[in-house]
Amino acid sequence: MHSNHLLLEEPIRMASILEPSKPTFFPALTKIVGTLGPNSRSIEIISACLEAGMSVARFDFSWGDAAFHQETLENLKVAIKRTKKLCAVMLDTVGPELLVVNKTQCPIPLQAETLVVLTPDQDKDATSNLLPINFSGLAKAVHKGDTIFIGQYLFTGSENTSVWLEVTEVSGEDVVCLIKNSATLAGSLYTLHVSQIRIDLPTLTNIDKEVIRTWGVHNNIDFLSLSYTRHAEDIRHAREFLSKLGDMNQTQIFAKIENVEGLNHFDEILQEADGVILARGNLGIDLPPEKVFLFQKAAVYKCNMAGKPVVVTRVVDSMTDNLRPTRAEATDVANAVLDGSDAILLGAETLRGLYPVETISIVGKICAEAEKVFNQDLYFKRAVKYIGEPMTHLESITSSAVRAAIKVKASVIICFTSSGRAARLISKYRPTMPVLSVVIPRVKTNQLRWTFSGAYEARQSLIVRGLFPMLADPRHPAEKTGIANESILKVALDYGRASGVIKPHDRVVVCQKVGDASVVKIIELED
Repeated sequence: MHSNHLLLEEPIRMASILEPSKPTFFPALTKIVGTLGPNSRSIEIISACLEAGMSVARFDFSWGDAAFHQETLENLKVAIKRTKKLCAVMLDTVGPELLVVNKTQCPIPLQAETLVVLTPDQDKDATSNLLPINFSGLAKAVHKGDTIFIGQYLFTGSENTSVWLEVTEVSGEDVVCLIKNSATLAGSLYTLHVSQIRIDLPTLTNIDKEVIRTWGVHNNIDFLSLSYTRHAEDIRHAREFLSKLGDMNQTQIFAKIENVEGLNHFDEILQEADGVILARGNLGIDLPPEKVFLFQKAAVYKCNMAGKPVVVTRVVDSMTDNLRPTRAEATDVANAVLDGSDAILLGAETLRGLYPVETISIVGKICAEAEKVFNQDLYFKRAVKYIGEPMTHLESITSSAVRAAIKVKASVIICFTSSGRAARLISKYRPTMPVLSVVIPRVKTNQLRWTFSGAYEARQSLIVRGLFPMLADPRHPAEKTGIANESILKVALDYGRASGVIKPHDRVVVCQKVGDASVVKIIELED
């Protein structure tokens, strides 16, 4: 499976652009997080999403109750067995989200240059002149001239379903606003965003805690997406909460950066979090449009250098209702890959979109094409320079494995790991070939029973660029070496051959521990 990866500086042969993309076992190295909802919760649709390339299923608790999401998750489990495709589970918290409460669910027409009152009195019905909201502290947080944005589900930017308001007066607990554009709010769920204003609500709310304590614990979730992360303390507080919930201490916490407050504390947040989600919908409201791309590039770079996965959202909004993305959206996906993103998160496109499977498929194809021209050589040099010398032992070994794989044109890197850290470090250097992350189980005991670790670690690599996990036989735990490792390597090679990643005469780079030493070796396969 040798491939000639172009550099963007090199001229691209125009005829090659017209060559059809070849289907592969791994659709793309960049991962796809799909949000499951009304239009993507049947076994058949979820199975198709997995086949199309979804590797993480996101459950958004901003809407829908636990029973609804549980039924969807049970369908996911059936789909995983049916397709034999591993999939991780992400729980997305509500956080301090402000909502317009429309109990009647009747459409609300709003006319430009007229006034509307935002009130915390949720007993009142929503009208063209009065919008009840779920927060009583708005009047204390805003001032005359502040900007407020209201959008359906997620901020689409479509001006016929979202509205800009300018605060003209604060009257008691009510906020009087001038409507800047005509729009119709249709449906029950509209989020409200106040630009660059701190909302004095906890990041992990009591409702979130109850969902995690019940639904999260019951389903052993792999990732917690912490909405509206604003400080490193938000991550520490969430981790402390998870640590008291049994196996939930293994759940990885992803900081969801949604506003300027999170941007200002990004470096401290990155140190504490296991990964980062750039929620560009809200960020696009909090930041001037011309600044959003700058933050994306800076944030992705920082995550790359820290070796922590970074996820970009809101890339193909138009595919919520259309079968094809716009030109700008297709380019946006490619640029996210070229910037160094680990994964693309699809929200409304799969949750309530008309074409969830097609959206995942098209995004995967765009990612795969962008990966072909990713400048790995430049990226590698930049990463090594950033780390400096002396490198840690593991960083040196993993970077050497990637460099060796590039030099010998290996078809795949096989990495033996128990915690997943070695595999993630290999991904940090962005190899151009897939990395088979062979997770070796560790034996654990709580004095009452023996258990094996490994399942969490395997699933959590499904959000990391280029990593494709397989769980080794627990009869060969991490403490054993020699014959056991050779046996596991054979299984990994057989898996690679069966999936078409490894062919006769290919070279394979293996990164593993032998005794106390870490070893990188190159294998040339025979017929």
